[in-house]
Amino acid sequence: MSLHPTLQPYADAWTHSIEAISELVNPLVEGEWNRRTPCPGWSVRDVVSHVIGLDTEMLGDPRPIHSLPRDLYHVTNEHQRYMEMQVDVRRHHTAPEMTSELEYVIIRRNRQLRNESRDPGTKVRGPLGSELTLEESMRKHAFDVWVHEQDLRAALGRPGNLDSPGAHIARDVLLAELPAVVAEKADAPRSSAIVLDVHGPIEFLRTIRVDIQGRGTLETAPALGPAATLTLDWETYVRLACGRVTAEAVPDRVKAEGDPTLTAAILRNFTVTQ
Repeated sequence: MSLHPTLQPYADAWTHSIEAISELVNPLVEGEWNRRTPCPGWSVRDVVSHVIGLDTEMLGDPRPIHSLPRDLYHVTNEHQRYMEMQVDVRRHHTAPEMTSELEYVIIRRNRQLRNESRDPGTKVRGPLGSELTLEESMRKHAFDVWVHEQDLRAALGRPGNLDSPGAHIARDVLLAELPAVVAEKADAPRSSAIVLDVHGPIEFLRTIRVDIQGRGTLETAPALGPAATLTLDWETYVRLACGRVTAEAVPDRVKAEGDPTLTAAILRNFTVTQ
């Protein structure tokens, strides 16, 4: 195996999630591909198209030349337009076309990963011409594919894999965004601490400390007398952080203690990716 040990967990997580997606969609009849998912504006077909598109770009394939319709209400910025291209170009593909393309992409990506010998710090192309390291790219990709696996599971009524390798990567990716959510977006008081207590298939307790300069840091040590505490289950945490649901829609799933203005501001700014 030539893959760098730092990259192996991301490759393993991607493999686990993409195979789960393939298993979920292979038996679907044509109509089931049109089911709505929690991902705004996207059906089952659209989510699978997006996943295929992500992997073809990881392979270095050219992006499709395609004009988007003007009436896609969920497309409101340049990043969404970029992502929608791979989706819209497949909107009229049949179920067999979708599953066969997915299968072919998985074969090609597995081959690519087997032969991957580059250093984790190697710069690679990202969306919209951005540049990031190979490690960042693979981490983000493993996270994206796991989240979309969960979108499909929700749409198809097939819950599962909330503690899979991809779930653990998702935990780390989402937690890394919390200091900015609390300190910057929610404007938490300086020299304060906010506790996040998550239970379920993946459990953790984290403290976000805001220093005298207003900078937030993530710690594992519990805080005495925090300004606010949020307690929720892992699935709800993912759905909120990924913009699949609002806090107002799941009031019974989130327990907020402490400063009500602060907890409301944190929950209002909880979404870090869509």
